[in-house]
Amino acid sequence: MARNRLIPLAALLAAGVLAAASGPARAVDVTVSPRLVDDLKAVIATVEPLHLLTARARIGGTLVKLLIKEGDRVEAGSSVALVVDQKIALQLSALDARIQSAGAQLDQARLDLARASELQKSGTTSQSVLDQKKTALEVAEKAFAALKADREVLAQQATEGSVLAPAAGRVLKLATSEGSVVLPGETIASLAEDRYILRLQLPERHAASLRAGDPVAIASRDGKAAPQQGRVRIVYPEIQGGRVIADVDVDGLGSYFVGERTRVYVPTGKRPALIVPAGAVHARAGIHTVNLKGGAEVVVQPGEARAEGIEILSGLTAGDIVVAP
Repeated sequence: MARNRLIPLAALLAAGVLAAASGPARAVDVTVSPRLVDDLKAVIATVEPLHLLTARARIGGTLVKLLIKEGDRVEAGSSVALVVDQKIALQLSALDARIQSAGAQLDQARLDLARASELQKSGTTSQSVLDQKKTALEVAEKAFAALKADREVLAQQATEGSVLAPAAGRVLKLATSEGSVVLPGETIASLAEDRYILRLQLPERHAASLRAGDPVAIASRDGKAAPQQGRVRIVYPEIQGGRVIADVDVDGLGSYFVGERTRVYVPTGKRPALIVPAGAVHARAGIHTVNLKGGAEVVVQPGEARAEGIEILSGLTAGDIVVAP
């Protein structure tokens, strides 16, 4: 069932005045009768990122450069900081020297094997000596390959000094500064993912009436524009402090601040209400009146303005016939 949408009362009244002023209008008799409408409860919701992410250091060392600041937008996989471990450069130099030494030993083992093979063909040396030279060559090859693998590991650690953004979003807070010593896994920056939601809390008595997919109305920042529409994304199954927590999906929340509070109208059930067309309500000197069939004019107290008209809180009873343009 479609939900009613809140509309500013002043806008509906102004529309009725403009309609009346645009030309002669035919009067319509409207019989007032109770109808079921959504019972909307105004609550305060907080703008939250769908996921709060952290950019962490992958290696320990010194933070030599920060490439971002609070409020910056970053893309997924972009570098946000640079961590340098001076020991890695020294270890790479030492490994390069050991690799050169192992390479020389490998070349010597190949020469020894070639020489032993020639001597074995001429009968000068035995088969056991040739087998020893073959074994020595295999050992030299494996040692050389192991040192090369160790160097690749260190080279990969050096490239991991670049701290990457886990996803696209906006930088909320920097946890450290340039020149600081950081450990592996330490947080460098906190990021808010690009997608935002509204998180609201309702008294637990409304938990049974709130469902995922229910439409809600979000008041504008200035309170003058028509409310924006959203839908309940998820209702969390745990009640905390006597309140049920729910998330609302709304388009265009990227311009809000994270943690900003706004008013949200949530349906919490049904109730009967008397609704009259907006053009039937006249505002004069701060008093709202409607004309009844027969010429009588009665003072009314208007309530919420809805898409189908204005709710009347007092002044009318069921069965009254209202004259509306």
